[in-house]
Amino acid sequence: MTGSEKLQAMQARMAELGIAPSTAAPPLWKLLWRMGVEIPPPLFMGFWSVALLMGGFFGVGWGILMWFMMWSRQGMSASIALLAAVLAGVLFGLAMAAYFRHLARKHGLRQA
Repeated sequence: MTGSEKLQAMQARMAELGIAPSTAAPPLWKLLWRMGVEIPPPLFMGFWSVALLMGGFFGVGWGILMWFMMWSRQGMSASIALLAAVLAGVLFGLAMAAYFRHLARKHGLRQA
């Protein structure tokens, strides 16, 4: 079974369980899959893997966006901005990992 066939089977199974397509395959995962990265869906990953991926991407993206839109104009130091971005990434990553693990347990899904 190819990677795309596995994804189609996973999406069909998630639809049977009533899990929204955007939850089963978040935008970050779709991007990684299109880039050729073979990574399991977040519902089949461990807590720390999801926390690191989601928190890392969120922290970097949010930090850059906030720096250019607000913080640099307000005179915020780069070290404080970096600290805020890291904290936001950690909190977001932990929250999303907890959500995905809860949903996986609820539906009896096991890690890949």
